[in-house]
Amino acid sequence: MSTDVGLLHEMLDEAARRDPDTPALGFGDRTASLGSLAADSTRIALHLRARGLRRGDRVAVRTDDPLAAVTALFAVSRAGAVFSLLHESVREGAFTHVLGDAEPAAVVCDTDGARAEATAAGADFLTTGELLALAEAPAPADADGPPPVLEVDPVCMIYTSGTTSRPKAVVSTHQQVLFAARAIQRRLAYRPDDTVYCPLPVSFDYGLYQVYLALLSGARLRFGTAAESGPPLLRTLVESGATVLAGVPAVSDRLAWLASRGKRLPTGLRLLTNTGAALSEKTVSSLRASLPGLRVQVMYGLTECKRAAIMPPDGDLERPGSCGLPLEGTEIFVVGPDGARLPAGETGQIVVRGPNVMAGYWRREELTAERFHRRDGLFPELRTGDYGWVDEDGYLYFDGRRDDIYKERGFRVSATEVEAAAHRVEGVASAIVLPPAEGRPAQLAVISSVSKEEVLEGMRHEIEEFKVPRVCVRFDDLPTNSNGKVDRARLADLISASGRT
Repeated sequence: MSTDVGLLHEMLDEAARRDPDTPALGFGDRTASLGSLAADSTRIALHLRARGLRRGDRVAVRTDDPLAAVTALFAVSRAGAVFSLLHESVREGAFTHVLGDAEPAAVVCDTDGARAEATAAGADFLTTGELLALAEAPAPADADGPPPVLEVDPVCMIYTSGTTSRPKAVVSTHQQVLFAARAIQRRLAYRPDDTVYCPLPVSFDYGLYQVYLALLSGARLRFGTAAESGPPLLRTLVESGATVLAGVPAVSDRLAWLASRGKRLPTGLRLLTNTGAALSEKTVSSLRASLPGLRVQVMYGLTECKRAAIMPPDGDLERPGSCGLPLEGTEIFVVGPDGARLPAGETGQIVVRGPNVMAGYWRREELTAERFHRRDGLFPELRTGDYGWVDEDGYLYFDGRRDDIYKERGFRVSATEVEAAAHRVEGVASAIVLPPAEGRPAQLAVISSVSKEEVLEGMRHEIEEFKVPRVCVRFDDLPTNSNGKVDRARLADLISASGRT
């Protein structure tokens, strides 16, 4: 992939010139070639400009159709505007928040309620069908050329949840997106003969970046659904011919459980990538036993910097617990409470520095100044709020988040450590800790083939007694959110409703 490409949509155009006709993107029984995607997004961009969209304007897109979302984002990029892909579950108060916060000039959505609210907010409104129909409409008579967009102009806003406030939008420029995508591809090395299966929505940054990685590598990309990442996952991987699975722990845990019991296995699956949280050693061992040809690459990242560190394939076998080395052209270090860098082996707050660090938070100047710190006026450092350490060779080890630490019976406890201990108990397929809240003790939710008493007894052989939660609840499945991660709020409600506290 040429490094001369400076704008996001130019990456699509270069990929389309290499291979215009192959059905590169798929969803359900539909496919799209890169040539058609480039042509459609070009025509749609002309119509959006004719409808009044201007450089720097925001466009909110809420759809459950990833092919339509991808077409929309490249059209918005060509128009010089900024896209924000929203999950279909962003409704009511959350949707109202986005309208007020981003003040989009246009909204693409398929519900009547959204039309009324967006129009009242002054936004141009199109359904997904109306947007795609613009690709077939005659070019507007007053169509002008592409706007003078710069590489440092914003192109993407991704809303990420906060623990105490409404979601905030992380702003990315063309330059930052392209740097991150290229750096990730150099490490993951997707191939032209790969079929990447992505069960994650494009509203989730790791799902979105699968599009960019496919364009850079020439791989085919198959979008999945949340339902397909459940019991049908094994069959879906086999039938799609997947060679790469872009996963999060909930997906990987499910695959390990299914593969250990399945007869028809996805033997062509060569690579599993993981983000969102740490994979348990038990899950990885089970996957390797069931799928001997599978290699695993673990990663560490945040929406604010996409990926920060990536391990070599199967690097966890040599360095258990490590998240990997920083991307080329970036650095990772840890700091103490005073902001000073700490030596190798000492635990502190993880800091990421490099062109993969995004521009900041939309209209959150104080939070941007707090998290995107400029030391001596130099390139901003992202203070992640995560804690860990770096070894002598530069490998990162994640220790937990600020909000991962809680007090139980007067002792400081890491939820990450407790979950890892539960995963090591024979019969436990998945485990999540809910820290103490509102007078209740810490709670452990597990999917396991053994009793809760056996889970807790097994954990006492792994960690200190005071770290073992007093409450353990077994589930057949754990609720997940739109990004495929365990939905802790829903889980807490389920435990409360069941009376098992």
